Amino acid sequence: MAGRASSKAGASKAKVTPDSSRNNNKRKVNPSKEASSKKAKVSNSASKSAGKAKGGKATTKASHDESEDDDESWAYGGISGSESEAEEMDDEFVSAEEGSDIEVGTLDDDFLGDEFAESDEEAKGPGAAMFGSDEEGEEVAEEDEEDIFASDSEDSDGDDMETKSRKLDAAKQAEADEAEAELQTNIMLESDKYVLPEDNHEILQSTDLQVVQARIQEIVRVLNNFREMREGSRSRNDYISQLLKDLCLYYGYNEYLMEKLFYIFPVSEAIEFFEANEVPRPVTIRTNTLKTRRRELAQALINRGVNLDPIGKWSKVGLQIFDSPVPVGATPEYLAGHYMLQAASSFLPVMALAPQEHERVLDMASSPGGKSTYIAALLKNTGMVFANDANKDRTKSLVANIHRLGVKNAVVCNYDGREFPGVIGGFDRVLLDAPCSGTGVISKDASVKTNKSEQDFQMLSQLQKQLILSAIDSVDAGSKTGGYIVYSTCSVTVDENEDVVNYALKKRPNVKLVSTGLDFGKEGFTRFREKVFHPSISLTRRYYPHMHNMDGFYVAKFKKISNKIPTKNEDTADLDEEEEFTPITEQSPKRSRGGKKKAESATATEEAEAVSFNAEEDEELIRASQAKLLQAQKGIKLRPKKTA
Repeated sequence: MAGRASSKAGASKAKVTPDSSRNNNKRKVNPSKEASSKKAKVSNSASKSAGKAKGGKATTKASHDESEDDDESWAYGGISGSESEAEEMDDEFVSAEEGSDIEVGTLDDDFLGDEFAESDEEAKGPGAAMFGSDEEGEEVAEEDEEDIFASDSEDSDGDDMETKSRKLDAAKQAEADEAEAELQTNIMLESDKYVLPEDNHEILQSTDLQVVQARIQEIVRVLNNFREMREGSRSRNDYISQLLKDLCLYYGYNEYLMEKLFYIFPVSEAIEFFEANEVPRPVTIRTNTLKTRRRELAQALINRGVNLDPIGKWSKVGLQIFDSPVPVGATPEYLAGHYMLQAASSFLPVMALAPQEHERVLDMASSPGGKSTYIAALLKNTGMVFANDANKDRTKSLVANIHRLGVKNAVVCNYDGREFPGVIGGFDRVLLDAPCSGTGVISKDASVKTNKSEQDFQMLSQLQKQLILSAIDSVDAGSKTGGYIVYSTCSVTVDENEDVVNYALKKRPNVKLVSTGLDFGKEGFTRFREKVFHPSISLTRRYYPHMHNMDGFYVAKFKKISNKIPTKNEDTADLDEEEEFTPITEQSPKRSRGGKKKAESATATEEAEAVSFNAEEDEELIRASQAKLLQAQKGIKLRPKKTA
């Protein structure tokens, strides 16, 4: 018992000053005792390994049997009543804690295991597995419990960090394995073929937008890799037909307009275009250089709390408004005429026209005045700007903006653009921002999705072709600085853009296309489906909302090289099937097409003579019908023809 008492004294001593006692113990232990302690550790490890192999109970029983031995040398390294032996015992526990014989990893894992449930062995302490159960080794646990916990508290922080680090590594590895499995799953899904449902299938009849959107994505995926992803008996037209129906349902377009717009783009890009039309374009303003500079205007608006940035490197006068605490159209700067609320795409035709000082410029469709006042600013109030608009009501806003922005070289007129150059001609430059379907500004006017029909496109295309010929004829090819015509529309359809420009090149051989001077934008089409256009049409530029973050727009620039206008016979000599324009009425939804035939049959001549129409009366009827239609649909009012 004296030996046990001294052992307790040594244990309490180690608990108070663990570092110092450890060092002292190491100095006092002689080589023979150190060898015996190492031997005890080896035997301890061997007994533990054997106990684990037999199911765990063998370790506990072996501990119990050995603890009843008189000398108990297996765990204590030889216990005696001397103080040196007690110190040696303390040294043994320290060395066992620092070594790998007391299954440190196992204790740490149990210690940092389940946060909400603690096992019986954990409740007994880290030394419970070594000393057996409370019933079998009660005396041994009582003697050395304090010493074991004292040594354990020393390195608990380090063990915790090490175990947490191992757990973090394991979690990262598990996450990486899960990501790899998900990637493989996605690859397998992408390689699966999409089976297009039958027409009578309930999934195909569903109007749930989520179901429709999922089907759109699947069909697009198939069309992008059709050779490998197609279903055996399905053709490409089957997929496209279903895709067009789903797009009409999802985005709200009528079938005619959806088909016309869809074929302009590749499949994936078409979806991006329709998505971009659902998002409004940024608010932009143009600095009026007649009254201020962009830097000064920006500073004044920033002082009012407006969040803005330059519109881009391509413009020196544009600003983009991100946020404003006050209405942008009601600031003192706006009322003073320092800037104009103007879409970014509306800058482009004026930049392409590039008017020079002291020139005479015609804007054939100028309302509400954004482009006309921009031209006046570039002219620095020199020369003359003829701001014309066929709709008299719209000239009110045109006049108001001209006065507000301080333009002094503008003349406002109200003529049908097709009457030029009969009204006045000989201009240095002409800008024709033609009336169009508005398929490039759907984000501003969603009604375009449903109210445009084939008849509208036929009528607009006819009007645009007539206007562009008048614009070409109004320019003086002998101008020293000018002789340019710019044609633009806020539409993306080929019928209103490349088709019109190609027609002008055929009808007026005295003009040619030149570079617009705009360093961005997509080239115009030289081939579109079954149509083939003049190669120089690649000089024209297209702008899309999903690519340039501005309204859909088209810009073409002509240079007039001669004032000689081909006669009617010269016009039709090269074109066997040149178009003859006839008014479109409600009773005739399709415009008549056909060429002037070289010889008419005798029967047709006799029938024409039998009818015996009066030429003047026929012309008045055609003009009245055309004027009625234009005024009803587009607000364009034709003036009565002057009689001699």
